Amino acid sequence: MQKQRKWDAKKIISTIILFFCSIAFLLPFIWMLSTSLKIEADVFKYPIEWIPSRWNAASNYQEVWFGDHPFYLYYWNSIKVAVCTTLISVVVSSLAAYGFSKVRFPAGAWLFIIVLATYMVPPQASLVPQFILYRYLGLFDTHIGLILLGSFSVLGTFMLRQFFIGIHNDFIDAAKIDGAGHWRIFWRIALPIVRPAVATYAILRFIWTWNDYQNPLIFLRTDALYTIQLAMQKFTTINGSFYTLIMAAAVSAILPLLIVFILGQKHVIDGIALGGVKG
Repeated sequence: MQKQRKWDAKKIISTIILFFCSIAFLLPFIWMLSTSLKIEADVFKYPIEWIPSRWNAASNYQEVWFGDHPFYLYYWNSIKVAVCTTLISVVVSSLAAYGFSKVRFPAGAWLFIIVLATYMVPPQASLVPQFILYRYLGLFDTHIGLILLGSFSVLGTFMLRQFFIGIHNDFIDAAKIDGAGHWRIFWRIALPIVRPAVATYAILRFIWTWNDYQNPLIFLRTDALYTIQLAMQKFTTINGSFYTLIMAAAVSAILPLLIVFILGQKHVIDGIALGGVKG
């Protein structure tokens, strides 16, 4: 009984500490959201007004979304690039992961090591060759080129391969006895089993692509093709002294990430749980 009470006390203390830590992490976001709803004169008012006394939300967000640099255009660009990149990357990484884990072929282990070794090459080291190649192929300053840059992921292949390895070979052998080939085994058996892991990678891939600043900065030149990250940098440069507008733009930029994570957090938890269970 005493041991149970001691455990309950530790759990209560841990919960309280985590609660205050979460509040500390949320405060910058709350301040950002609050500032985006204010008039400019109230931004640095002390004490801080967490709930604005004078609201200017409609004007701030209207300027961000439909002003001289409309965010709706950059939003569409980012959604298009992020969704297409995520879909292609998930399919390619899943197929590669299944091939390296369940298909036996000569030098398969060595080929995987070579593929994995490319992950040690810093992305910045390949920027110049990629730039020259894209100029030659006519993919420079296009969304197609930007999508292709993020569609092939060594990390995604390695991550999903670990989950495919966890599938017991008896499932594969039974399917082969029934006449199923690798293509059918992949779509009907292997992929549904590791679906939480695939969903987790898809969420991470979307977030990485949405937050990507380096590739759009180097491979895009036309303003109408800018993604949300380039738009944020340009918007901040032009409206650097208007904190309400900058915060409204920042809230708009991170909103899709919050929605994606909230909707997909169950799959992330399931993916972590799946990773702890080996067949």
